[in-house]
Amino acid sequence: MPSLGADMEAGTLVEWLKHPGDAVARGDIIAVVETQKGAIEIEIFDQGTVTELLVDEGTTVPVGTPLAMINGAEPTVREAPRAAPEPAPVEAGVEARTEAVSAPAAARAAPVPESPAPPPPPSVAPAAPPTGLRASPAARRLAAELGIDLTGLTGSGPGGAIVRADVEQATAVASEAKAVKRKGLDPAEMRKAIAAAMARSKREIPHYYVNTTIDLTAAQDWLTAANAGRPPSSRLLIAAPLLKATALALRKFPELNGSFEDGAARPSAQIHCGMAIALRGGGLIAPAIHDTDTRSLDDLMAALRDLVKRARSGGLRSSELSEPTITVTSLGERGVEALFGVIYPPQAAIVGFGAPREGPWVVDGQVVARTLVTTSLSADHRVSDGHRGALFLAEIDRLLQEPEAL
Repeated sequence: MPSLGADMEAGTLVEWLKHPGDAVARGDIIAVVETQKGAIEIEIFDQGTVTELLVDEGTTVPVGTPLAMINGAEPTVREAPRAAPEPAPVEAGVEARTEAVSAPAAARAAPVPESPAPPPPPSVAPAAPPTGLRASPAARRLAAELGIDLTGLTGSGPGGAIVRADVEQATAVASEAKAVKRKGLDPAEMRKAIAAAMARSKREIPHYYVNTTIDLTAAQDWLTAANAGRPPSSRLLIAAPLLKATALALRKFPELNGSFEDGAARPSAQIHCGMAIALRGGGLIAPAIHDTDTRSLDDLMAALRDLVKRARSGGLRSSELSEPTITVTSLGERGVEALFGVIYPPQAAIVGFGAPREGPWVVDGQVVARTLVTTSLSADHRVSDGHRGALFLAEIDRLLQEPEAL
């Protein structure tokens, strides 16, 4: 059972999407787990073949409990004779450090002695299809495409034959059953999880806070020009350059990008910014946009829209919840001028942006109206200090003055 955040102690395995005998590769979705954050798709981080499912659907187990076994050995080119192989001991189960459902080493079969090739068997006529199963060609094709076993269906065609409509009905019933399994988000449970994580953060992490006001006029003017002629669905919002500037600034201040665990700072080589998203009905979640610093603004905007959609409708992946290296939050759309976030453990920092607003600003000795935004940093004093935090915010400011370079 993967750990999907500091506030998670257990999860419910609600659906297996892979089964014994299925080949899996890195990035495949193997299962769906129900947590206080809703139904989360669990990714695989190894390559091999599923050999055993260790937890039944509907079972709630603690974080770190092995869920499945995967044989990661390369398949042999030819099959051994059908003698029972000698079993080998399993080396490992599921890694508890992340959401990965990891694999044991492959069991090794006893060596097969060389033997002369047997004489070819006499030719026989191909076996006839089972007489007890009648199905139309269209039903057989659809069942093969969807992986449905026809032997479990009742036919409604002539003479009890299975027709395409029977297969379609079985598919619909299975989909409804899956929907019942996934209970969805419980706002009350999520609020408990958030409260527990924030209480731990304030109790264990020595926070410090710095903030600054950034002139956002250059970025807003650049956005207006970049969005000219674009349809609303592809326009950039100010969130994209704010996120990109934060990610690029982290390259110069790597101590803020990572975590503090087991008494030591652990900077991350990758920059995966978690974007705080408010959920309908209450609650908050901050899934990661992977490799934020290397993405274009258009790619970031598309990723943001996709994350918001999936966060509010279900379908977030386990890596998106377990791999953020810093959190970025904004209450700008609520009109808040400034906010000071609480660090999400074990992360080392959280960046906050207020609402862009028009205000007086001194430019070349003259007071003029400019678009301003208050930017804050809450950081762990065990990994950095106010001096470094102030320089980090100044770097975000500098980057936003050249939005065309983001």
